[in-house]
Amino acid sequence: MNIILKSAKIIDSTSPFHNQVVDIHVKNGKIEKIAASITDAEANVIQLEDLSVSPGWFDTSVSFGEPGYEERETLVHGLEVAAKSGFTQVAIQSNNNPITDNQSIVSFIKQKAFGQTTEAFPIGALTMKSEGTDLAELYDMKNAGAVAFGDYKKAIDNANVLKIALQYVQDFDGLVLAFSQDKSVKGKGVVHEGITSTTLGLKGIPPLAEELQVARNLFLLEYTGGKLHIPTISTAKSVELIREAKAKGLHVTCSVAVHQLIFTDAKLTEFDSRHKVSPPLRDEETRQALLAGILDNTIDCITTDHTPLDIEHKKLEFDLATSGTIGLESAFGALNTVLPIEVIVDKLTAGRAIFGIETTRIAVGEIANLSLFSTQGTWTFNKENILSKSKNSAFLGTPMQGKVYGVIRQDKQTFIF
Repeated sequence: MNIILKSAKIIDSTSPFHNQVVDIHVKNGKIEKIAASITDAEANVIQLEDLSVSPGWFDTSVSFGEPGYEERETLVHGLEVAAKSGFTQVAIQSNNNPITDNQSIVSFIKQKAFGQTTEAFPIGALTMKSEGTDLAELYDMKNAGAVAFGDYKKAIDNANVLKIALQYVQDFDGLVLAFSQDKSVKGKGVVHEGITSTTLGLKGIPPLAEELQVARNLFLLEYTGGKLHIPTISTAKSVELIREAKAKGLHVTCSVAVHQLIFTDAKLTEFDSRHKVSPPLRDEETRQALLAGILDNTIDCITTDHTPLDIEHKKLEFDLATSGTIGLESAFGALNTVLPIEVIVDKLTAGRAIFGIETTRIAVGEIANLSLFSTQGTWTFNKENILSKSKNSAFLGTPMQGKVYGVIRQDKQTFIF
């Protein structure tokens, strides 16, 4: 590899070149030189309109299906989609078939993903078969390459199981993920409980269903110590509870999904199951509270929560459809309509520190781990913009701003220009 990125604006608050427009020379997988002007007769020169470069983005929650659900998405193709969407590294959820609850499946995912531009980091299930009863082989999975442990979209009802998990993983500095939704309070709810659910006649899920679990899980963390990550929070009270826990010094982090920052439950008036997600889309007041939580750093990172689903599971009556939306290919363009670019880059890269993955920065001598993009230009996300095998995007018809040009990671590259 021998590439010169011409006239690139660096977006990296940790770099001495932050907000400067410079040339970047990437050679043999490393940043060879950064200067106002660089020439190399043997280099491949890349000069793009309004080119910005940041540390490579890391998504803390994607699902690809393989093994078991290859009709939804495969590992190799999913990683290609991630690369074309600007992500150099992703954490892959455990909701395969079989569930990722042992070291052999972790090893399978690592081996199948080897050699791709985007690097895969498996998340192991916290409990066997994600049934919430017995702890899975956490230490063995850690040794095989798992970066965290959680049962995807399943809350641990038994508080003692979560307590023991938080205590056990401290022996090897493990990270526990605790999706927070009280099943008994949720009941048969399918959307946010509010004016829209009442108007449409759909059973509601009150914010209390999430907040009870968040409060309980924070109490457990205070008792046990250790590290807890609460993924995809969706209520203003959850933000407040986590803010208070951080002020106490608890080692808690959290994420929010892109679609929670863009949409509200007003999208549900057409009963379009593409907007059925878990946790559900909330109201405008809540969306603003989540954005405020991003800006004051209570919310640590943003995830696409990318969940491919085939038509048999998604194109159904709203009550029967499975929750989830794809989100990799629409993430940057959507976020760029609601947040400053420096905040977007920070929240799309902060997950590395949380998940124990080596952080990167744009400086001479550093290993190349770069996302290339433009912040300019408006467009609308349509079917032709979907790169995933599954087409269940909640973002169809959504205004976007900016576009991704591709990624460079070590000696690998994926460009879409």
